[in-house]
Amino acid sequence: MDSRSDFFNNLSKFKVISIIGLAKNVSKTTTLNHIIKYLQGNYTLGLTSIGRDGEKYDVITQLPKPRIFVIKGVYVATAEQCWKDSEINMDLVRRTGFNTPLGEVIIFKTRGSGLIELAGPSINVHISKVINNLFDLGCDIVLIDGAFDRKSYATPTISDATIISTGASVSEDIHEVISITNHTVKILNIESEKDEEIIKKSKEIMNKGKIGLINKDNTIKVLELLTALGSEKEINQNLTENIKHIVINGSVTDQLLENLMKSIKKYKNITILVEDATKLFITEKVFEKFKKKGGKLKVLNPIKIIAITVNPTSPTGINFNKTQFLELLKEKIAIPIYDLGPSDY
Repeated sequence: MDSRSDFFNNLSKFKVISIIGLAKNVSKTTTLNHIIKYLQGNYTLGLTSIGRDGEKYDVITQLPKPRIFVIKGVYVATAEQCWKDSEINMDLVRRTGFNTPLGEVIIFKTRGSGLIELAGPSINVHISKVINNLFDLGCDIVLIDGAFDRKSYATPTISDATIISTGASVSEDIHEVISITNHTVKILNIESEKDEEIIKKSKEIMNKGKIGLINKDNTIKVLELLTALGSEKEINQNLTENIKHIVINGSVTDQLLENLMKSIKKYKNITILVEDATKLFITEKVFEKFKKKGGKLKVLNPIKIIAITVNPTSPTGINFNKTQFLELLKEKIAIPIYDLGPSDY
């Protein structure tokens, strides 16, 4: 069984770590607190968030939430209103110019220990720039606390390691939680393309912001489509026996796969390539059907999931057997899985 020390000892290998919660109240912020407690003091930390975290009560459910505790010397990129609501003294270090509903995202440095609230930018390019700012200021490691309904910040262009948090709040049915968690891991762990020539051609297509086709002789055809959404008919019309890759600069959905499966002879030996797995919005049913019929999906940039953390309880009273929950997850998923337990805040 993986030990807590394995989890913590692995963290310092990475520069930017994102945490994905599969629902509210699945231990995402608790996981963040454990990581902060372990790393702060040994490393200069930078913190930011997508969405809002660290407040006393969830703004939607009004249920109590774990707080975020930091010590002196941590850099915090958060919205201005959250700075005012944080229970700690901080010095303003840098303004980012990125606005949120809670005000501009500003970078502060803590002057003591205390509780903070986090609310960072919601646009990936802004997150990347905030991260760069944090490194410019001397941070060794940056932690991104994410919103439960957004996974885009797990893209390898932003973070080089991702932790998934799951638990009883995902569903009151333990087997459904296992299924949803397993499917999420499968999608985020989609195989990456290894052929350097295909990677080069795919980037050429994506740099043009288009959809493209790669033939067996590695020649390409760029389609005048800005997105695959609603363009399935045009893509199908351009498929021939010589096509071996469909390169999609954007999202892949159930609708796209369902429509491609109507042209079985055409798509069966074709690989769909996307930038990374955060672009895949596919249900388990359609994903399994697509694979069974010979469909292939690959990514240019793989996501590195380093761990899964679990919360076998929920604020609404659901309480899974912890041992059974961990065993069922480990039967399905090869990634290290941990119950870190409650944090101090």
